[in-house]
Order: sequence, then structure tokens, then C-alpha cells
Amino acid sequence: MIGLGALLGLMGAVWTLQGVGVLGGSVMSGELTWAIIGPIVVIAGVALAVWAARRKT
Repeated sequence: MIGLGALLGLMGAVWTLQGVGVLGGSVMSGELTWAIIGPIVVIAGVALAVWAARRKT
């Protein structure tokens, strides 16, 4: 679960960077939708990783 949370966080970061136009070369580049969805996915991923880490101890 920690790995899944980390993967979600990384994926959300990439989506955010594409949405704001930092990472180009994609249909998602420069799209406001991905600039909004990305941070939401990052928060969900971090929350999942933290929850899994606390549950493990």
C-alpha cells in the first residue's frame, strides 16, 4: 500500500507538471483539467502512504 501511495503521488506530480505546461509533449500539456486533478491525486497518494505506514506499526 505504501508503494501504491508513492506511485499515485508520482503520477499526480507528473499530471500537475503537464497541466501547468512544465512537461510538454503530451495531450495533457497545458490543460487546466490536469493541473487540478494532479494535486488531488498527489494528496490522495500521500494520504494512502501515510495511512499504510501508520497501520503497519
